[in-house]
Amino acid sequence: MSVGYRFTDYIPPQDDKPGFESLLKIFMQLVTITSGDVGEALNWLSSLDKQYNLTGDEYGIGDFIEDLKKKGYLDENPQERGAFQLTAKSEQGIRKSALEEIFGKLKKGGKGSHATPHTGIGDEASTDRREYRFGDALEQISMTDSLRNAQINHGIGDLRLTEQDLEVTETEHKTQAATVLMIDISHSMILYGEDRITPAKKVAMALAELIKQRYPKDTLDILVFGNDAWQIEVKDLPYLEVGPYHTNTVAGLELAMDILRKRKTPNKQIFMITDGKPTCLKEGLRYYKNSFGLDRKVVNKTLNLAAQCRRLKIPITTFMIASDPYLQQFVDEFTKVNNGQAYYSSLKGLGHLVFRDYGRNRKKSF
Repeated sequence: MSVGYRFTDYIPPQDDKPGFESLLKIFMQLVTITSGDVGEALNWLSSLDKQYNLTGDEYGIGDFIEDLKKKGYLDENPQERGAFQLTAKSEQGIRKSALEEIFGKLKKGGKGSHATPHTGIGDEASTDRREYRFGDALEQISMTDSLRNAQINHGIGDLRLTEQDLEVTETEHKTQAATVLMIDISHSMILYGEDRITPAKKVAMALAELIKQRYPKDTLDILVFGNDAWQIEVKDLPYLEVGPYHTNTVAGLELAMDILRKRKTPNKQIFMITDGKPTCLKEGLRYYKNSFGLDRKVVNKTLNLAAQCRRLKIPITTFMIASDPYLQQFVDEFTKVNNGQAYYSSLKGLGHLVFRDYGRNRKKSF
C-alpha cells in the first residue's frame, strides 16, 4: 500500500528576520518619501533597524546594500564619492510598488487596449462569425466553418472552396487613448506638517504603471503645476518635491489641453492629482495670488476650463489627496461642471478610495 501524504507538526524557521525582499519593500517606501535621496532613505532604514531589530547577525543592512548594488537597484553616484543613486530598475520598482499598494486588486492585462462596442479590424477575437470581406486577414479565416460551408454548398464528392464559402472570425475593434497626468506640487501639499506629496506621488506612479501595463498603446504625458506648469518624464516621478508655489490649476489645464490637441486619437482624458484649492492665476507677466479661502476670480477661471474640456469631450478624473470639507466642495463643483469623475482619499489609507462618477451619478468605495 502506497502512502499519499504524511503530516507532521510545522516548525517555523528559527530566524524570522526579514531578508532582501522584505527590506526592499521598506526601502521602496522610504525612497519615495525622501524623493529619491538614497542616503537619507538608508539612514532611515538603519534607524528603523535599530528600533525594531529588522535584521540579524546573518543578514544586516550592509548585506542589503550590497545586494541592492548586485541586483541592479543602485549605482555609484559619479558626482559624489561614496554616494548612491537609483537605477531605472529601481524607478520601475517604485512605480510597481505604488501600483500594488493602490490598485492591488487589478490584474495585469496582456497587450491592454480600451474596448469599444464596435467590431472590425482589431486585436481581440470574438465568438462571432461572418462572411469573408475583401481586406480580411488570412488568420481570421475559420477553416472548419469554411470547409463545412463548401460541403453544404457544393457537395462532398466535388469539394470546392470558393470565396462565398469563406467564413471569418470577427474581431473587436480596439482604440487608443491619450492621457495627460497633472500633479500638484504647490506648497500646500506639505502645509501644516501634512505630507500630501508622498501619497500624490504614489497615486501618480501607480497610474503611470497601470497605463504602461494595461494600455501600452496609449500615450501618457505628465506635467506638474505650481505657479506655472511644465512637463516631466515618467522616470522623474520618484524625485518630485514640493516647491514654494501657489496652485495654478488653470496653467496646468491649459498645458494639458495644448498637449492633447496634438494627439490624433479622438479619445482624450486628463488625470489630476491635487489637494484641491486653486490659488493662483498668471495675468501677463504678473501672478494673481490668494491663498485665503476660495477666490472667486481664480475658481471661475478654473471652472470655465473644466466646462471647456467637457465641450471638447475631454473627461477629467480628479484624485483628491485631502479630506478638508471645503476643498472637497471645490472638487465636487469642478467635477460636476466637467461631468467627470473623482476619487477621494485620506492621507492614511491610499488603498481606500471613494470613487464618484458624476457622468453616471454613481458613488462607491473600494
